[in-house]
Amino acid sequence: MPRVRLAGAITFISLLVACGGSTTTPPKRAESMGLKIGLLLDQLREERWQRDRDLFVSRVEELGGKVVVKSADGDPAKQLADANALLEEGVKVLVVVPTDLEKAGAIVQAAAAKKVPVVSYDRLIRDADVALYVSFDNVKVGRMQAERLVAKAPTGNYVLLGGSPTDYNARLVRDGQMDVLKPLVASGAIHIVAEPWVEGWDPVKARDAMADALKKTKNVAAVVASNDSTASGAIEALTAAKLAGKVPVSGQDAELSACQRLVAGTQEMTVYKPLRSLARMAAGAAVSLGRGQSIDSLVKVNNGAKEVSARLLDPISVDKTNLDVTVISDGYHTRAEVYGK
Repeated sequence: MPRVRLAGAITFISLLVACGGSTTTPPKRAESMGLKIGLLLDQLREERWQRDRDLFVSRVEELGGKVVVKSADGDPAKQLADANALLEEGVKVLVVVPTDLEKAGAIVQAAAAKKVPVVSYDRLIRDADVALYVSFDNVKVGRMQAERLVAKAPTGNYVLLGGSPTDYNARLVRDGQMDVLKPLVASGAIHIVAEPWVEGWDPVKARDAMADALKKTKNVAAVVASNDSTASGAIEALTAAKLAGKVPVSGQDAELSACQRLVAGTQEMTVYKPLRSLARMAAGAAVSLGRGQSIDSLVKVNNGAKEVSARLLDPISVDKTNLDVTVISDGYHTRAEVYGK
């Protein structure tokens, strides 16, 4: 787990960006005209990343810049090729959601050769000279997931469905989960009967992993699914075993289908990450970097090569009791979309 040094409260950053602000002076539109920024995404399959893209592009355009978006479709070689193509096109900043955290170091090296700064978005590129890291507190996400399920099922057999093994954020989420679960495992209150990683956060692979776990025991007390895609796969397997709604399942990202499952009672909770704040913060920082300005931060995160300047936002635990005052109130989803009326 990367070492994090706090020089101030993370919640302070949350307040600053809640309305789209940042800890740097907002770039003037006139000075940003013609500024081209490359946005390299891992994939656009999940609703969450489509939202990130749209919010980021919108904010950069508000500031007078232009964004060229590329999706790697989960292929690190394609992501590197896309990065090189954007660098040849003359982008002034690369904002990267890395497909592979180690292999993405080659993107940073290629960018450095052209003196183009790289912002690591949501996932921290390892062992590379990253200019800025923007994300949520992923360890806290894991703690929230485990705390909610332990409150619901304090004893019994647990299944842990991790995210992609190439995504270091998945490891951070697991670290947070284990912060809560380890003492209970040590006491014998909880038994972890399966803890697979789900390549690509793929719901089909999550379904299969959950089905395999249910072959070992149908007496499952809780499923700590690391995001809403893995949760959807787990719930599909639980439905086939006639256990949906009887076994609490966690999630992350507040996807529409997950919020609908909260209402239906088949998913216990999700973690809402206000993407508008994250995307606007990243966009403002990228435009500032493109203008040659330095970026301040309240946090430093070690990525193996350096202490990276970082901005980490607080996630929000959501269940059916506070769904209306969080996700719906923020306009992330409408009440009609979630409740069907």
